[in-house]
Amino acid sequence: MAKHQWSARQEALRSHLRKMRLDSELTQQELAALLNRPQSYVSKYELGERRLDILELQDICHACGTSFQEFTARLDDLHAST
Repeated sequence: MAKHQWSARQEALRSHLRKMRLDSELTQQELAALLNRPQSYVSKYELGERRLDILELQDICHACGTSFQEFTARLDDLHAST
């Protein structure tokens, strides 16, 4: 897979994570508190400075009130439209 394609997919993931947080009306600080993490944890994955594993992603979805399945379906729809 070409690097630019990977970067576009990573950007879509980061944007989708940020949108989910904002749609949940949570600040980075509030989400971090729900996750028992520092605010920098949320900032770093939203900026692409940190990658998430699948369990962390599930925790973030849960904290935002979104099912993991819904999140991945929306992300898949975004990827299909590019």
